[in-house]
Amino acid sequence: MTLIEKLQWRYAAKKMDPTQAVPQDKVDRILEAIRLTATSSGLQPYELFVITNPELRQKIKDVANNQAQIIEGSHLLVFAAWDDYTPERINKMFDFTNQVRGFSNEGWETYRSMLLNKYPARGAEANFQHAAKQAYIALGTALIAAAEEQVDATPMEGFAPAKVDEILNLSALGLRSVVLLPLGYRETGKDWLEKLPKVRRANAQFVTEIK
Repeated sequence: MTLIEKLQWRYAAKKMDPTQAVPQDKVDRILEAIRLTATSSGLQPYELFVITNPELRQKIKDVANNQAQIIEGSHLLVFAAWDDYTPERINKMFDFTNQVRGFSNEGWETYRSMLLNKYPARGAEANFQHAAKQAYIALGTALIAAAEEQVDATPMEGFAPAKVDEILNLSALGLRSVVLLPLGYRETGKDWLEKLPKVRRANAQFVTEIK
């Protein structure tokens, strides 16, 4: 199957088979795709939690509108964004970049200074919202990577973030939950959405070309 065929195959599975676990090598490739996702200024302002513990996933399901895929899938990904852009976090990523590349330059350091002057001054909530948008870029990569592996993935916003933050003790880490993504396999014949046509607007109603 081509990538486009796999994207046509994928959908947000409503019923996952709890007897089928996603193999670790497939999970690892999905996680690596997420790690390689583009982020603004390369700051990677979010972290990823991979939860397989049944009791923990049940607690999250209880504060996520009882969406069954959270416990029916074998893995639950929680995207958690930085609660703020602090000077320490910005400097850590810039220093890490210099370490990996083995050099620094004036333009890069000027850019660092610009971010240090601009980001912290915006306030924590504005910075969290910006970081959350970066996590959504990663979510898109995760969906494509899962489709490539022919693993079902169902993105979820329908949960109580403060409750998930409490369950995972995210506040202590300077993080806030943004979106959930169960990974698993659709239960053939038991998912009402499985056989329905994928509905997307045609390019003529969706794409505007400006030449």
